[in-house]
Amino acid sequence: MDGIVVNGMAIPPRAIAAEMQHHPAAGREQAWTEAAIALVVRQLLLQEAARLGIAADAGMAGETAAEEAVIQELLAREVAIPQADETTCRRYWSANPAKFRTPDVYEAAHILFPASPDDPAAYATARQAATETLALLRQNPGRFAALARDRSACPSAASGGHLGQLSRGDLVPEIETFVVALQEGQICPVPIATRYGHHVLRLDRFAAGTTLPFEAAAPLVERHLASRSWQRGVSRYLRVLAGRARIEGLAVDAALTPLAP
Repeated sequence: MDGIVVNGMAIPPRAIAAEMQHHPAAGREQAWTEAAIALVVRQLLLQEAARLGIAADAGMAGETAAEEAVIQELLAREVAIPQADETTCRRYWSANPAKFRTPDVYEAAHILFPASPDDPAAYATARQAATETLALLRQNPGRFAALARDRSACPSAASGGHLGQLSRGDLVPEIETFVVALQEGQICPVPIATRYGHHVLRLDRFAAGTTLPFEAAAPLVERHLASRSWQRGVSRYLRVLAGRARIEGLAVDAALTPLAP
């Protein structure tokens, strides 16, 4: 793929190739495009900072750090962010209660039979061991802690499989999908397959989060609205810079605008 020129300044293919590592995508072409857009945005901002006479402190070490400082100074000077008043914050809080909640908290225990999905034979053996353990627990659920100590490959085996107090995001998604569907004290009726192997899972306690009152949520709402305003302001500013720039080798459209640094 060819390089790109922004107002006469070349962005060579090797620079785009190096930037691609920061833009994981479904395919190489998409990754190349995202990397190219990111570098175009950076070049537009650096060129505008130079035009306005914005320079990094002389003592700043490293070219990348100096450029970041210049870009931040430019955006702070050129992008105005309106301050949301209490009425606006309260209205947003009322319309979006799910965004301002205490986290769901749960306690669970598991028994891990380790195996890699890349080893089909070992993975099947681990599933069979988990299935046999579930059969024993259906006959006597009270054996969970003892079986965890005897059979689990997780360090939690020492405490009977207990994983402690957890919230969303603490466990792999496959396990959390089952956790939220179980009743307190219930053992999941099937083994749960993850990249670590197969798990026998029990939910011990679940406490649903609650909506924060406005007084407690207000700082969070204000930061959220400020962040949205900042993103919109930067997008508008980038649209202006791109609109008056000469960009060769890349079709710049609305896809460019959300890529703020």
